[in-house]
Amino acid sequence: MSVKLGDEAPNFTANTTEGEIDFHSWLGESWGILMSHPADFTPVCTTELGKVASLSDEFGKRNTKAIAISVDPLDKHSGWIDDINETQNTQVNFPLIADPERQIAQLYDMIHPNADNTLTVRTLFVIGPDKKVKLSLTYPASTGRNFQEVLRVLDSLQLTANHKVATPVDWEQGQDCVVLPAIKTEDIPGIFPKGHKEIKPYLRTTPQPNL
Repeated sequence: MSVKLGDEAPNFTANTTEGEIDFHSWLGESWGILMSHPADFTPVCTTELGKVASLSDEFGKRNTKAIAISVDPLDKHSGWIDDINETQNTQVNFPLIADPERQIAQLYDMIHPNADNTLTVRTLFVIGPDKKVKLSLTYPASTGRNFQEVLRVLDSLQLTANHKVATPVDWEQGQDCVVLPAIKTEDIPGIFPKGHKEIKPYLRTTPQPNL
């Protein structure tokens, strides 16, 4: 199957380095990041998982849980975590899913035959508390993910889930937002009392409303 934006993230039970989980129950009321990795002891993924561990406070501020998946078995995961902790000077503090039968990889369309018939592509999903897929990013094996971008996207997703705004190009926390086109200009002052700027009738900006 193909998992698209707005779809409910498929639920599953799996063995992980922190015990068996039911994915939706494990997420609870949190946001979630599900990251696929083609195999254990791969160099780019080693650096990525170390980075995620080092950003645990940042994810915590955003009520976001991280979880990773590899098609290797659980015993290999444990050895890989030791390597990650040693080489990246961190402590992996989130579960790694074992998926040797590739059931979850198939469920989330992580096997792309034109890239590799057996290894998962490196896809990252952001999943909301409603269990809906909010974002997916797919990288080639040669390119490490940018987790500052993942944090930026989380900030945008959480802001726009609660306020009638969108975030413009390169937006970061504290910068002006775009007023949704569906809001009439005459209604803006009542919704956004901090003021607004009309650049074009369809392009109105307002200070970030939750600060």
